[in-house]
Amino acid sequence: MEYVSAVPVPQPRAEAAAAPDSAGSRRSLAAGLLLGAAGATVVLLASGQTWAGGKAVVGGGTLALNAEGKDVTGLPAALAIVGLAALVAVFAVRGAGRLAVAGLLALSGLGAALSAYLGATDSAALDEKAARSTGDTSATIEALTHTAWPYVTAAGGLLILIAGLLALRYGSRWPTMSGRYERDGTPRPRKVRRTAPDPDRPEDLWKALDRGEDPTREA
Repeated sequence: MEYVSAVPVPQPRAEAAAAPDSAGSRRSLAAGLLLGAAGATVVLLASGQTWAGGKAVVGGGTLALNAEGKDVTGLPAALAIVGLAALVAVFAVRGAGRLAVAGLLALSGLGAALSAYLGATDSAALDEKAARSTGDTSATIEALTHTAWPYVTAAGGLLILIAGLLALRYGSRWPTMSGRYERDGTPRPRKVRRTAPDPDRPEDLWKALDRGEDPTREA
């Protein structure tokens, strides 16, 4: 009598372990794209809003003046554009280049947030407007007020910063844009271009018929 022992078949643990990692990469990728794009949009929109207001003395009266974020400092908007470019470039490079671009993305967000925060209480832009409007270089602004838009801009910069930190942490697992390679990095199979069979060579005609092609049709 023969005895057959049941040997357990090993399970593909590598594939099972790769599935959660792939899901985590997709989540970090989606979060990075969403936060980066949203942060840049917030910075660009908030920079165009009124950050400060006041009144300049003109003769016997006063002149109301307002200063937009771009009048106070153009750095947040410029860094938001750099951040958008870096967010796209992250998927065009790999290896050390991806780390460098991710670092640029994070620094763009940090710079936008800091410059917006420092400009929240700035009055130089309104003083310059007062000097131009009154023709008096010594004119200053009275009843100076500030809005919450600088802090909204700073919040947008922080979103860009978080997107950059995500790219630094998980960017090595994100796919790369390429026309030649698939997501797993393997080359795409090249299509073989078949030439029309030679009517003077019967063997070419038979091979074309075996492939299901019409040898009488021109390529």
